[in-house]
Amino acid sequence: MKFSRKSTEHLDACRFCWMCRHICPIGNATGQERNTARARALGLSLVAREAVDYSEDIINNVYECALCGACVKECVTGWDPVAFTKEARLGAALDGKLPAYVLKMVNAVLETGNVYGAKPDGKLATKIRGLDKSDTLFFLGADARYKTPENAAGAIDLLQKLGVSFTARENEPDSGYGMDFLVSATSETKSVAETCAAALNGYKKVICYDPADAKIFRREYKKWGIKLAPEILTFTEYLAIIIDEKKVKKSDLVFTPQDSAILARDLEETEPIRKILGKIGRVSEMLLNRRDTMLAGNLIMNEYMPAVMERVAADRWINAKNVGAKILVTESPAEYALLAKTKPAGIDLVTLEEAIAKCL
Repeated sequence: MKFSRKSTEHLDACRFCWMCRHICPIGNATGQERNTARARALGLSLVAREAVDYSEDIINNVYECALCGACVKECVTGWDPVAFTKEARLGAALDGKLPAYVLKMVNAVLETGNVYGAKPDGKLATKIRGLDKSDTLFFLGADARYKTPENAAGAIDLLQKLGVSFTARENEPDSGYGMDFLVSATSETKSVAETCAAALNGYKKVICYDPADAKIFRREYKKWGIKLAPEILTFTEYLAIIIDEKKVKKSDLVFTPQDSAILARDLEETEPIRKILGKIGRVSEMLLNRRDTMLAGNLIMNEYMPAVMERVAADRWINAKNVGAKILVTESPAEYALLAKTKPAGIDLVTLEEAIAKCL
């Protein structure tokens, strides 16, 4: 494959110095050097120099990255492993070298409208049909709709209790996050995004339950020249605005935030969750918090690396236990799903909306 000039410069400039090695959640979970950004940069630099072929093993390694940005944050020289990893995925798609497990998910998006090829949850669909019409759309996202529909329903219930005027779409279009994660900016990815944008442009405000969708809407659509008319807000920042205007009881509960890597690093949003939790209780931090947060799981990767994703989530529970956390609070449907699967005894796991509901 051919890398762009920018990615080639980043690959050539990387000194493979180990600076980012300790922060990779996948490398920490597997204990394998190949899963670190340093090793991936080394392999792709050889491909860029045409010293080796873009082989099946190297392509598989490209898909062992969660794109969480911890390596980018840690690199003091400013190189971007996420950018050249995404470009390598794009190259695999354009060269017709996608692994079968990736191609299956790409086809699922194009054929069924979601990366999992899953059918809508009946109870959630019924709840959505009962909502009033509004120019504020609550965008649930694929992870919540198809993997944690009970959380999506709980979020809808909370907004209703808070007296918010909003609606949701039973036939919600795919945001393009899954396609961007798997194959980056292919024409198919942009087509999915354009279809979604056309459906959203009739609203004044879109509240994104999943941080991944907010990132795509705010950052990638702009890069791709896709215009979004509505104001885009994350669920967390929207709740912080609403809660600021509501009377809630201050409890004696102690909450530990699990910062979403997408919110903290990609969107630079770390304080709304603390503002909310500080109003309804007390905040106790993990050692790795805010922009230093560690990923607790990715549901797309869970489709082809389930054992590794469980270890990633289990590692985050170790971080929580080490600070004596009592209630871990998540902002991401994907992280909630995998943390719930690996939850140890003695610590509660709640979504942000569940934490708030405790104190209404």
